[in-house]
Amino acid sequence: MSALAEIRAAFARRGVETYGEGVSQLEHALQCAACAERDGASAALIAATLLHDIGHLVHDLPVDIADQGIDAQHESLGSAFLSQYFGPDVTEPVRLHVAAKRYLATTEPGYFELLSPASVQSLHLQGGLMKADESTRFATERYAEDAVKLRRWDDEGKIVGAKTPDLVHFERYVSAALR
Repeated sequence: MSALAEIRAAFARRGVETYGEGVSQLEHALQCAACAERDGASAALIAATLLHDIGHLVHDLPVDIADQGIDAQHESLGSAFLSQYFGPDVTEPVRLHVAAKRYLATTEPGYFELLSPASVQSLHLQGGLMKADESTRFATERYAEDAVKLRRWDDEGKIVGAKTPDLVHFERYVSAALR
């Protein structure tokens, strides 16, 4: 199966699921990608932003896994899945987007207060605020800047009823970013 076919299948299978934000996985992905496109991101970063939560779509865990106190580590699952088809310019921002949330919550005054209740819940499951050495290590990651951009679009892409282009619209960025 091609990368696009697998991505379409993942969204078809679980894209309608919600995760505490009031929008479906697909709506969230499309909103985030639309933000990245609006801001002039590269094709690879738009693809990464569209696919940043694909780890939620490729596992068989229940939708309410966070309510059970379990971190699904969707960033690692997603990055591993995507590494079959994409290079690090897509997979690394996906892998680092949770760390970016932890980093921003630790280092940027007021960021934590902007997080949705579901993001606060997952933040605690994902390790909470970073220690000083973790923040330093994250800031030196090659793809930290892209991960922070992705994270900001992630925070922005949770608007119930927002109008966006459809998945087909963003497939050109996915295709352009393929290895």
